[in-house]
Amino acid sequence: MAQLIEDYALIGDTQTAALVGKDGSIDWLCVPRFDSGAVFASLLGDRTNGRWQITPAGGLQRVERRYLENTLVLETTFHTDDGVVRITDCMPIRGRTVDVVRLVEGVSGRVPMHMDMTIRFDYGSIVPWVRRSDAETLRAVAGPDAIVLRTPVRTHGAGKATIADFVIGAGETVPFVLAYHASHETPPRPTDAKRAVKETARWWRNWAGQCTYDGRWKEAVMRSLITLKALTYAPTGGIVAAPTTSLPEWIGSVRNWDYRYCWLRDATLTLSSLTVGGYKDEALAWRDWLLRAAAGDPEDLQIMYGAAGERRLTEFSLDWLDGYEDSSPVRVGNAASEQSQLDVYGEVLATLYRTRKLLPDDGTHQNSWGLERALLAALEGLWRHPDEGIWEVRGPPQHFTHSKVMAWWAFDRAVRNVEEFGLDGPVDRWRSIRDEIHAQICSEGFDSELGAFTQSYGSKRLDAAVLMMATVGFLPGTDERIVGTVNAIERTLLKDGFVARYDTSPDGAVDGLPAGEGAFLPCSFWLADNLALIGRTDDAVALFERLLGLVNDVGLLAEEYDGGAGRQLGNFPQAFTHVCLVNTAAHLSDALPFVIGSGEPSGPKEAT
Repeated sequence: MAQLIEDYALIGDTQTAALVGKDGSIDWLCVPRFDSGAVFASLLGDRTNGRWQITPAGGLQRVERRYLENTLVLETTFHTDDGVVRITDCMPIRGRTVDVVRLVEGVSGRVPMHMDMTIRFDYGSIVPWVRRSDAETLRAVAGPDAIVLRTPVRTHGAGKATIADFVIGAGETVPFVLAYHASHETPPRPTDAKRAVKETARWWRNWAGQCTYDGRWKEAVMRSLITLKALTYAPTGGIVAAPTTSLPEWIGSVRNWDYRYCWLRDATLTLSSLTVGGYKDEALAWRDWLLRAAAGDPEDLQIMYGAAGERRLTEFSLDWLDGYEDSSPVRVGNAASEQSQLDVYGEVLATLYRTRKLLPDDGTHQNSWGLERALLAALEGLWRHPDEGIWEVRGPPQHFTHSKVMAWWAFDRAVRNVEEFGLDGPVDRWRSIRDEIHAQICSEGFDSELGAFTQSYGSKRLDAAVLMMATVGFLPGTDERIVGTVNAIERTLLKDGFVARYDTSPDGAVDGLPAGEGAFLPCSFWLADNLALIGRTDDAVALFERLLGLVNDVGLLAEEYDGGAGRQLGNFPQAFTHVCLVNTAAHLSDALPFVIGSGEPSGPKEAT
């Protein structure tokens, strides 16, 4: 059975990633990409679906974990009745193959150890042929996939698994190196485990050393930036939302989605978090990925793409996996990629505007303007229509307030591009459309009885997505309608002190799904941003520090949190959550101007 979501740590090579449990078991690893089939999938099933555990065989007293400072190299220290042993896990930055390095070190005493490796290709469904190549090498092959395991420890087969028992004494080290490669290729050369650990730690420290953020919460920000880098698909610059699929938003529910893709919803916030840390190369790579992904018919703009910009993300279920704690179905692909969401137009336009403001002109700024004008032309005919909204509801389309705000944002950024950078375009028409959208939102999206902006036009339901209104500059934080909205969300959407996206009770749900999900952590960071904007700085800091208190022992956060059970929920670790952590830390520590919006709104100042 899988462990608690927060009991896992992340290792990765900036092309894929693995989850390592406190018990020394790697329960999730997709190869060779984030969105490839899993070779270890017990996270969503059981040990027969693939795992790789190295753990003490005797009595266990306690476990301690940490990342080596400013790295993604994980140390797990087991204190046992027989002594202390440490396992160092990492994935060297990708060369020709995918490598997972595990170095077992004796700290004190003599500790009996047990290794159990069950290899199952294609999400735990395919049992490979395993053959011994030499005394220290095993090779597992099935179809296009092959894995090589090298270790000096003698292994043997047992019940379609590979196991080993050994004893490690103080000062001794035992290496294990797993390498994935295409089965038609020659197996890779052996990797020196000790050297790989040192070089991987050095690479991460060199990358972390470029960080320019020096605010109040530096440690949490640095860990979040490292996590964001780990979720970057280095060949393209795309950043996946999470390395996992189908970790549930509520235990036992069907709210289980594949997050191993790149969401345009996250674009502006991601760009901002990277620039908070001074990572201009990564920010430009993300911008370039965005331009390539968005190329094509503007009306076909998707809400998400594959790590290389793939558009077809067909959703299907893996019926042989029971799901995390019996939360089924287990899904691969994401049908929401076919939805219509107006907010992506605003995200793309705002992201490209921000690159012009914050990053050097490498010749792309001017070249992207043609795409931006084409997107605006499409949005002129689309913004009046209902859509599925930022939360990808699987119910009927609606006139979501947040979607209209993002459409307003697109035209507002277009006007600013003309005014600030001298770009050409029908600026008078864009101003007129921007102002029309602004007026409509204030008229149709605001409920005077509630004193708040609502989820959709004519609705009485609240939605935490409207917390973006002040941060994008639609209205200033001091506007009474923003203050009223913040107060209303605090009254109705707080769950154990954190923010739910919207009402998912049977009477309130509009997403076409069964009731129940955890508090949505990015929305909780947005509330902290808004509290600061409306002048409640102490409350903002208090909420932010409560959120920091939710990180696991190695500083990672999932998408949601169950306050009643005191546990993390959803795909893990979640890039969007860590992006919001970085941005809120920057806002509250005055490390830079508020990075999402840019001061007062440029639309109508008077109430409409």
